[in-house]
Order: sequence, then structure tokens, then C-alpha cells
Amino acid sequence: MAAAAALEEAAAPMGALCGLVQDFVMGQQEGPADQVAADVKSGGYTVLQVVEALGSSLENPEPRTRARGIQLLSQVLLQCHSLLLEKEVVHLILFYENRLKDHHLVIPPVLQGLRALSLSVALPPGLAVSVLKAIFQEVHVQSLLQVDRHTVFSIITNFMRSREEELKGLGADFTFGFIQVMDGEKDPRNLLLAFRIVHDLISKDYSLGPFVEELFEVTSCYFPIDFTPPPNDPYGIQRDDLILSLRAVLASTPRFAEFLLPLLIEKVDSEILSAKLDSLQTLNACCSVYGQKELKDFLPSLWSSIRREVFQTASERVEAEGLAALHSLTACLSCSVLRADAEDLLDSFLSNILQDCRHHLCEPDMKLVWPSAKLLQAAAGASARACEHITSNVLPLLLEQFHKHSQSNQRRTILEMILGFLKLQQKWSYEDKDERPLSSFKDQLCSLVFMALTDPSTQLQLVGIRTLTVLGAQPDLLSSGDLELAIGHLYRLSFLEEDSQSWVAALEASGTLTTLYPRAFSSHLLPKLAEELHKDVAREDGSSKCSKHFRCLQALSAVSTHPSIVKETLPLLLQHLCQTNKGNVITEASGVIAVCQSLQQVAEKCQQDPESYWYFHETAVPCLFALAVQASMPEKESLVLRKVLLQDEVLAALASVIGTATTHLSPELAAQSVTCVIPLFLDGNTSFLPENSFPGQFQPFQDGSSGQRRLVALLMAFVCSLPRNVEIPQLNRLMRELLEQSCSHNCPFSSTAAAKCFAGLLNKQPPGQQLDDLLQLAMDTVEAGLASESSRNQAFTLLLWVTKALVLRYHPLSTCLTTRLMGLLSDPELGPAAADGFSLLMSDGSDVLTRAGHADVRIMFRQRFFTDNVPALVQGFHAAPQDVKPNYLKGLSHVLNRLPKTVLLPELPTLLSLLLEALSCPDSVVQLSTLSCLQPLLLEAPQVMSLHVDILVTKFLDLSSSHSMAVRIAALQCMHALTRLPAPVLLPYKAQVIRALAKPLDDKKRLVRKEAVSARGEWFLLGSPGS
Repeated sequence: MAAAAALEEAAAPMGALCGLVQDFVMGQQEGPADQVAADVKSGGYTVLQVVEALGSSLENPEPRTRARGIQLLSQVLLQCHSLLLEKEVVHLILFYENRLKDHHLVIPPVLQGLRALSLSVALPPGLAVSVLKAIFQEVHVQSLLQVDRHTVFSIITNFMRSREEELKGLGADFTFGFIQVMDGEKDPRNLLLAFRIVHDLISKDYSLGPFVEELFEVTSCYFPIDFTPPPNDPYGIQRDDLILSLRAVLASTPRFAEFLLPLLIEKVDSEILSAKLDSLQTLNACCSVYGQKELKDFLPSLWSSIRREVFQTASERVEAEGLAALHSLTACLSCSVLRADAEDLLDSFLSNILQDCRHHLCEPDMKLVWPSAKLLQAAAGASARACEHITSNVLPLLLEQFHKHSQSNQRRTILEMILGFLKLQQKWSYEDKDERPLSSFKDQLCSLVFMALTDPSTQLQLVGIRTLTVLGAQPDLLSSGDLELAIGHLYRLSFLEEDSQSWVAALEASGTLTTLYPRAFSSHLLPKLAEELHKDVAREDGSSKCSKHFRCLQALSAVSTHPSIVKETLPLLLQHLCQTNKGNVITEASGVIAVCQSLQQVAEKCQQDPESYWYFHETAVPCLFALAVQASMPEKESLVLRKVLLQDEVLAALASVIGTATTHLSPELAAQSVTCVIPLFLDGNTSFLPENSFPGQFQPFQDGSSGQRRLVALLMAFVCSLPRNVEIPQLNRLMRELLEQSCSHNCPFSSTAAAKCFAGLLNKQPPGQQLDDLLQLAMDTVEAGLASESSRNQAFTLLLWVTKALVLRYHPLSTCLTTRLMGLLSDPELGPAAADGFSLLMSDGSDVLTRAGHADVRIMFRQRFFTDNVPALVQGFHAAPQDVKPNYLKGLSHVLNRLPKTVLLPELPTLLSLLLEALSCPDSVVQLSTLSCLQPLLLEAPQVMSLHVDILVTKFLDLSSSHSMAVRIAALQCMHALTRLPAPVLLPYKAQVIRALAKPLDDKKRLVRKEAVSARGEWFLLGSPGS
């Protein structure tokens, strides 16, 4: 009885398995295959049991039944190949090989099974070769369906990855067999696999035997690739994928050269643009693996084809690829090792290029002069040998032509060509000075450059300045006398020339050359600039004086590119600023601001060098604080300094310099500096300031004068630019003082600066009890301020900046503060300001709360703000009284205008109606913000916008007559963008729009007329052929 029960137990699973097999084979159901595979993986059955259950199906005289049986086995093996034993693999391979001779309906599932076995780690040696031989002999691959051909390529790929040495043992037979498999393949999915196999055959050194030409033919027949992917292609295969895969094959071995190069020449000479580009790019790739031997017989034809394409093409892309191919050819010939008795192909190749191009350089007015120069420069840039050969032949000719032609435009063309060849010299280094190709031409080149710099033509001057910069970059090319002359010319161009282009170029060149020749500029330029800065210019008219003063400041900042120069220019600028206290040299705020801008430019240049940066900081920052403190002291006599330095825009300029001089400090140096600045503001400790004998005490927080309170803007610039890990002494006291001053109604400038400073420090404060206490203190201060009539505006400003500080760092309390801000949208007094506050919350800071100032700014804070707050804004808008709705619209418009368009587009259908309503708001700020938001949406979401075309046309045309010029311009730009919508939607409005746009054509502002012409032209073309 026990034995019978055991037999029944064993038979039950087999019965279930046979049922699944029967359902799959005879019932044509697909589900049982996955069930059987799952049971094999879980140990319910063995592969042997599956084969036994399939016994009758595998031997069935009906081919379709046999195919279904083998298909089930193959699908199981695809999921369970890792479980197979070596003995099982051997038997299965023999079975499948035998079945390759079966009916054609059986072949596809057999191939699927072999693919599964090709993945098995238990595959014994020798069977991979056996399988491939059987496939090569028994299967006509190209008669199979695409998916089955793909299976064959996959089998080959798997064996090449895991059984490389075995396949190499087949010798050239493997290559020949693969050629037969691939021959005639057309499907791009299979071709990508096939190209990869060919590349591996070559790169992994499989034997090609006598089949090199056949392998080339079976792949090159696809060149150039002509494939357009079908719409909504699920496989995502692009034309470029096939092009790059095929190019990798064709350019993988020099053995293809004798077959490939004639093909490339033929395609370059064809009329098909894509074929030209592909051929030139393939030639470029081939040059990295070819040598002189492969190229020798084809060089004349290759040069002829490239020359013709560069001389005659109407395509810039073909010209660029032609030049790149010539560069690669020359580099290839330069790199090849020559035997003593071998011909130097590089020399003869370059001689041919010179022979065909040289004479065109003598015709600077003719159209072939630049193509010839480009060809010569492409070849010269390939190697030092090529550069020396071409430069020594071309430079004498160009120098002669410069003197031969007297017209400025011709000389400019020649000098630009010379400049191109000079730039190429910078690529190569020469140990011996006498070996440098330019050494023998340096006197002529310097003379020619100085002639260009003194020419009345601005364009020739500009090329001359660029050439001088390149000459200066060549080591030992400019003598001390040449440098002195060059500096004199740059000085003259900086001050005497009226044209701004020459002036800007001269400053840029001075900065570049100062880095290379600091002593020369220190000796010959800085004394002149110092004299110009300090000399009496009272006799000159005001505009000339202002212009020279400004240019001198710009020149001093431009040459501050070397540490030794900074140590001379910085004291000059600071001394000039300090003289306002003594001689009233600068009487206007614009003059002080100009000095500050130059100081800031010097600070920016110093940021690359820590030593120079610290020198700037420890020199300039105390000096600027001392000047400001001096200006804030109460004086009986009314000094110009006090009036000027305490103006809002001047303090902002000083703050910008201090911020720029602090952001790049190391934590150690920043900590050293902060221990001096904080006591200055909290305790009036002026000991670290130069010339610190002030007539009174400095107490900006303790009943200081309004002038002293204004200097909190400088404290803000300093502490909000410090690295986040720098500990600030007396932080709690400082924060309390800032909070108190932020709600003071005596001076809006100082209260705003205090609020910003508080917010900047709060943003960097690490989480913890101290941060929580400060936030609670801030909220209490805000609420008390909002309840007081005298300090409501200041309290609102503090709320706004604290909210921004928390929004940027994703602090949980930011939601509460934003809700409080939204509540103020309904406030009669603060509502409009609260709406504008959303613009501040969404925009990047300029002086505080910036990434450059080490603020805690999360990457996607705008997206998070949008997600958290826009639904509440929309809800508030619908619930608000009519007179408050514009505030909600303005706030919403500011949020959407600064939101990345990729985030806004999915929400557009629900928000568009509100945006359209915002266009009817009388506030020009709302109108401008909304138009700025809508314009890119017209380009990126035309289908959604088309649904509202009627109201869009009406609103935009109305706003094109707005009293605000900015709104008129934005409205006309939107009218222009409307033409990107589908033409059938717009055509009913065409006549109306063209008539309406006639009015802004007569607008009194040129920029409005310009936009009107552009928009009206697009509407005229609407619906025309090709539009």
C-alpha cells in the first residue's frame, strides 16, 4: 500500500506537467510555458522530466506540433539555462543540432533553444564550434524571419563573448560562415548586431584568411547608410546609430584600405550631401589606423576631392568635414615612420597643397583666398613638421602681399591669414630658439603689427591687436624694445581712440600680455596710468575728463592679471578713492561707483590665485570699511565724501566689492577676518582699520546716526559671503541687533539691509535649537511689526526675506510663512507689495542668498514652491473679492514666469484661464510678467494654446497699444510667437491682425517698430507655400 501511494505521489506532478504540455502544444496557449519554467526554477520538475513529457510531441509526424513542442522546451531553457548540468547541455545540443535538418517550421524554435544553450556556463569545450558549423551548413539564414535572423546573430555574439579561443580555432571558416549569414541582411535591428560582430572579428584578431575583400563587400554595401526610422519606432534605432556602427567597421583595419578609399572618393564626388559628409567623416576615422603604405596610391585623388569640396561647396558642414579630413590625412603622413630609402610622402603631399593654394593668397579680394588659407591651415595644424613646412613657404608671401597692397580691407584679410598661421605655432614646442619657424620673421611681423595698430581703419586695428596678443604668447619672440612699443600702442588705443571696439580689444590684450610680461607692463604702462589718474584735468571739458577717468580705471583693472601687478594697481585704486576725503577728486556718485566697479573686477581676477585674493581682501576690505566709517561720522563741515559715500547706489557698489572679496576665502582666513569685522559693528572696535583716528564712536546698532546705520549694508555683504562652516562670534547678539534694526522706520535702506543680513545668516544656520529660537524671535518681531502702523512695511520686508531664506533650504516653517504672506494679499495696504514678493521668492539673489555666497540653495526649490503653493493661490483667487483678485493674479504670474517650462507645461490646461485673465489686469507689471510667461508656451505647447487663439489674438492686439513700452514689445513678440500655432487655426484672423499691426509700425519707439515689422511680416507669410 505504501509503495502504491508513493507511485501515485510521483505520478501526480508528472500528470500536471503533461497537462501543461498538452495545453501549450495542442491548445495553443502561451501561459503554460512560463508556468513550466517557473516550476523548473523552483525545483518542481527537472529539464529531463520536461523532455520526457514532450516525448510524443517531439516525435509527432506533424511539423507544427513538433515546432510547438520544441518551442516549449526552448522557452523553458531560456529562463533556466543557468540550472543545466554539462551532461544535459551535451544531449540538448546534439538534439537541437539534429533538428536543424528538420522542416523549416521547426527551425525558429530550434534556434531559440540554441540561443539559450549558448548562454549556459556548463557548455563543454568544442560544442560552440559544432553548433556554429551546423547553423552555417544547415540553415539558410536570410530566408528566415527578422526575429529568427536576430537569434542567429545573438548566438554568434554569445559564443564570441564566451568561447573566443575555440572560434578562432576554426580559422577563416568562421569568417566565411558569418559572411554567408550576414549577406543580404536588411533589417536595422539585425545590422547593428552584425556590424558589432564584424568589428569584433577584426579588433579581436580573428583569422580573415582570403576573405578580406568578401568581408568588406558584405559590410560596405550599406555605405552610405540611407535609413529613416519609422514614426513611433519602439526600438529607437536612429540613422546615426547605424552610421557610427558601420564606420567603426570600415575604419577598423588597414586591410580594407585598397577597397574603401576608392569608394570614399566616389561618394565624396557624388552630388548627395549626406554621402559627402559620411565619406569625409569615415576618411577622418580611417586616418587614425592607416599608414603611408595604405594612403600612398590614393593621395592625389583624395586631395583633389577635398580641394574641390572646400573650393566649391555651398555647405559649411561639408567644408568643415573636408578640412578635418585633410588635417587627419596630414597627421597620418606625419606620424608614419620612414625607412631611410623611402619617399617622404608628407613632403610631396604638402608641396601639392602649396602648389594648388599658394597663388590664391595673392588675391585678397577674390573668393578663393579664404578657402585656400583654410586648407593650408588645416594641413599645417596637423604636426610640427607640416606647420614648419607650410609656414616657411606661406609667411614670406603674405608679408610681401601686406606691403604690396595699400587698402585697409585687403591688409586686414592678409593679416587675418597671418594670424591664423601664427595661432598654429602655439600648438608646438621647440627646445632650441633657432628652430622656431617664426624666429626669422619676428622683425617683419612686429613691424607689420605696429603698422596695423596705427592704421586709421578700426577693423585692421582689431586684427592687429589680436595678432600682437598671439605674437606675445610665443616665447622669446618679442624683444624688450618691441614690448615697449607694443605697450605704447595699447596705451594710445586705450585713451586716444574714440572707437569703443579698439578700446575694449586693447584692454583685453593688455590683460593677456600682462600675465606673460608683468615687469614690462609695470615699468612702461602702470606709471602712465597712475599719472593719468592723478593729473589735473580741470582744463578739459567734463565729458572728456569723465571718459578718460573711466578708461584709466578700466585699464588698471584689466591689467591686474598677475599677482605682482595687483600689488601695484590695488593701492592706486584705493588711494584714488581715499583722495575724496582730502581733495574732492571725485565729486559725483558715478565716479565712486566706477572705482568700485574696477575694484570688483580686480577681485574677480584674483579669485583664481589664493595668495592674491587674500592680499586683496586684507588690503581692500579694511580700507573700504574705514572710508565708510569716516563718512558716517557726524561732521560740522559738509564734506563731499559724506554726501557721496552714503548714497544708496554707492553703498551697494562698496558692498559688491566686499562680497566679491570674501566669497572665495578659505574657512581659516575667513574666520580670521570675521573676528575683526563683527566687533567693529557690535562694539565699535576700529583697531583693524587703517588710519583709525575717527572723530567719534562707531555704533551702528546702539543709537548710531542714520549714516552709521546705513553701513549695515556693508556688514551684510561681508557676513553673507562667508563660507557656511565659518563660526560667527556673538551670533545671537548680532541677530537680535539686526532684527531690531530691520523694523526701524527711520531709514528704509538700513532696515532692508538688516532684514537681508538676518535672512542670509538664518539660511546658513545649521538645524538645531539655536535656529528654532531665532525663527521664533523673528516671527514674534514680524507679528508685532505688522500690528504696528509705523513699522508695517519694515515688518513685511523682514517676513519676505526670512521666507525666502527658508524656502531656498526647504525648511518646514517655510510653508507657514508662505501662507502668512498669501494672507497679506488681501491687505489693502500691503497687498500689492505681497504680490510682488512672490517675484523675490522665485528669483535668484544678487547680493545675499546666492550660491556664490555659499547660501543653502536647493536645486529644485522653484518646483517645490510651485507644487506646495500654487493650488492655494488659485483657490485664494477664486475666493477673493474683486478688488483683491489682481494681487493674486500678479503673485501667480510671478511664480509661473520664473518656473522651468518643463514643469509648467503639464499644468498648463488648468492654469491657462488664470493667465489669460491676468492679461486683463490693469497693472503693467502683471501684464509684462504674464506675457513673458506666455511667449515660450506658444512655442512649446501650440496644441493647448490653439484652443484659446481667439482670446489670445484679442488680448495681444489690445496690449500692443499699452502705455508701457515694455508691454508693447512683449505683446508684439507674443503676436510673432502666435504664428507657430497651426496655420488653419490662425488663418481666420490673418486679415484682422495685419490691419491691427499697422498701428505699431508708427510707434514713437524704434524697438517697438522693430518688433511690429517682424510680427507683421510673419503674419503676412502665414499660409503661404513653404511657411
